[in-house]
Amino acid sequence: MSDRRQRPAKPPEELQRIYGELAPQFARFEPVDRLVLGPHRRALFSRARGRVLDVACGTGVNFPYLPPGVDLVGVDLSDEMVARAREAAADLDLRVAVHQADAADLAFEDGRFDTVVSSLSTCTFPDPVAVLREMGRVCAPDGRLLLLEHGRSRIGPIARFQEWLAPRHFERHGCRWTQRPARLVAEAGLEAVEVERSLLGVLTSMVVRPSS
Repeated sequence: MSDRRQRPAKPPEELQRIYGELAPQFARFEPVDRLVLGPHRRALFSRARGRVLDVACGTGVNFPYLPPGVDLVGVDLSDEMVARAREAAADLDLRVAVHQADAADLAFEDGRFDTVVSSLSTCTFPDPVAVLREMGRVCAPDGRLLLLEHGRSRIGPIARFQEWLAPRHFERHGCRWTQRPARLVAEAGLEAVEVERSLLGVLTSMVVRPSS
């Protein structure tokens, strides 16, 4: 059985509600995010080039780590997240087009972007494999997907703690935090050319070709 079928999913309208309510909390959490995840975001997303799409951009937390001069578009399912991402772009003096959109049905032509980035997102998508394929579709054939994801640790005690807490975490955040990100990428028919795990095996950074 595939990794995604072992785990539940919340419908898009419920995810919109959850993340609309969580938007202020995400904004307050950003200083901690910068401390813990900032170096990982910078190491990965500084490699973006050209026309860049940030999928599930949230409050715009990835924006500061992208290289200057990229042509950036952000999309998110939550209107509240979109509003905060626009504020973040304005604070950073960035020219970013941010839209409300379902990541499983992106309104862009094939190969539109040189780089597609996303962070901590596949855990919430109702069908993460379909979304990864959609990311691959809108990425240029010679482009790259840069994915920063969390999942089940390879360290036994930590993994068991994640499994124990997973049902409550899912109900609150709609997040399947025991997923296996690299397995999802492979199931989507994409090729991870670089995979690095960190933070006790919980965080996975991937550089992915849009098709294998």
